[in-house]
Amino acid sequence: RCLLKMVKGNIIVPEDILSFCCNGLQGSTSPPRAREAGEEREEAPGAMASPSPARNPTEVQMSQLVLPCHTNHRGELSTGQLLKWIDTAACLSAERHAGCPCVTASMDDIYFEHTISVGQVVNIKAKVNRAFNSSMEVGIQVSYEDLCSGKHCSICKAYATFVAQGPLGSKVRLKPLAPQTEEEKIEYSIAAERRRMRLVHKDTLKDLLTHSPQETELETRDGSGAVPAERTRVESVELVLPPHANHQGNTFGGQIMAWMENVATIAASRLCHAHPTLRAIEMFHFRGPSQVGDRLVLKAIVNNAFKNSMEVGVSAEAYGQEMSVSRRHINSAFMTFVVLDQEGQPRTLPMVAPEPGDGERRYREASARKKIRLDRKYVVSCKQTEVPLSVPWDQSNKVYLSYNNVSALKMLVAKANWVLAREKEKVRMYTLEEDRFLSFRIEISVCIPAGRAFSLLSNLRRRHEWDSHYMSAELVQKVDDDDMIYHVVSRKLRHENKPQDFVILASRRKPCSKGDPYVVAFRSVTLPTHPARAEFTRGETLCSGFCIWPESEEMSKVAYYNQAMPGYLNYVTTNVAGLSSDICSTFEACEKFLLKNKEDLISRMQD
Repeated sequence: RCLLKMVKGNIIVPEDILSFCCNGLQGSTSPPRAREAGEEREEAPGAMASPSPARNPTEVQMSQLVLPCHTNHRGELSTGQLLKWIDTAACLSAERHAGCPCVTASMDDIYFEHTISVGQVVNIKAKVNRAFNSSMEVGIQVSYEDLCSGKHCSICKAYATFVAQGPLGSKVRLKPLAPQTEEEKIEYSIAAERRRMRLVHKDTLKDLLTHSPQETELETRDGSGAVPAERTRVESVELVLPPHANHQGNTFGGQIMAWMENVATIAASRLCHAHPTLRAIEMFHFRGPSQVGDRLVLKAIVNNAFKNSMEVGVSAEAYGQEMSVSRRHINSAFMTFVVLDQEGQPRTLPMVAPEPGDGERRYREASARKKIRLDRKYVVSCKQTEVPLSVPWDQSNKVYLSYNNVSALKMLVAKANWVLAREKEKVRMYTLEEDRFLSFRIEISVCIPAGRAFSLLSNLRRRHEWDSHYMSAELVQKVDDDDMIYHVVSRKLRHENKPQDFVILASRRKPCSKGDPYVVAFRSVTLPTHPARAEFTRGETLCSGFCIWPESEEMSKVAYYNQAMPGYLNYVTTNVAGLSSDICSTFEACEKFLLKNKEDLISRMQD
């Protein structure tokens, strides 16, 4: 039979059909090319299609229709099923970059904003934000789509860490990632800060518990008795079968997370005698693998119940056929549940009575984690414009204020629309105009090693030596080696009656990998020991600081960034317009300061 076929006036040539069939056997998915009748086999010049925007090569998109088998009793998508899809998409993205098998190391905090109903579509987008030595951070965005109304809504955003594995489980050194778009550059830069925050998470909790009262304070509520926490305890065992394994033979991480969510939901239901809704998950941390044939023991218990929410602690342990072999700790997490009434509002929950010993310890730790979650959500999760100035500093939120401080500066650095506004000799001044802010950047190349410039510029007590606006800077508190709090007094600006003072958190970071700058970030905080005083006008800085890039062993590019506040705006615009050279002169003095101290260092080394 003739293989010719008319397709909307075009002819598919028989040879093309044969070629397509052969290519299909080899795994190609390219369709046969339709050509108009009489067209020669050579493609006409200039017939190329318009180029499409470059897509991140690690990006993976997944769309899943929510079926009844995916839902709970309310017809809403099970969170465990969603975690499976999230982990799958993230793993595929990681393996695209690594080119080899990858395993889930951890999943950061997840806050679920909405539920998803049967018949709706879940859209998941995952891409690698940054690759470190053998691990990488994958960013995941989840939204739902209503096919009837066309409505789209965000569900959650998550960050997962994956480790690339070679033969016999050996680690693989990853190739670096080159971000292209402004969004990718921002995520790439801040990924190093998120990694730093993960590494100190346990220390943050220990530090908070150390500085809080040791006795367990049980909450009292009228008209409700405390439920013994032991009544909520759940223990369940699962046999790992081939359908539960990933393509490497290990238990699929998403499956483990789904099983953990299941037993946590049962524990929460035993407290409230209702069907709870999962609102947040604190970091999943995989401590080791499990394989097909393993038995997974899943344990859950309500650690603490607050007025409208409860925390459930859940863990997973694995063992083989031999019961005598000790169990391996596979994973642990903490999940926050609420119970919603008919209007969708959280109900008041019964109190929990912890058991003496470990129960009281878990009770206190749950209270500490709640405070940390609130601090983290308040300081880290908000957009920079939504974070109030001068956030109160204390031991519990020091990690997140430091993160916010550095990440805000890195976001400003990664912006793409900087415009050269003025150039005076070696000093270049750029501006960035946004809806609510006018930001400026001063840039100069200096003959000094980047590490030495970083050390000098991060010490605010020496800034008055080159910045005439500074009168003094007192070190109020050394938080750690990377974070200091200063009380700064500046000189009076024109048309002001008294000098300004600031309480500033200075956060410094050395490069995480080659190509990263040295960073010194500044933002305002409040301290009870340094309230506003009558002799000063209390000033505030939202985002400012230095970035220092090594250009060679002896040359550095030094850039200062500042998001101008309203009280500082007139001073900035006067310099941008060329009506004043004060900012350029200050930066020229900065160059002289750096060169002088470099020479002093050389002289001391020679002596």
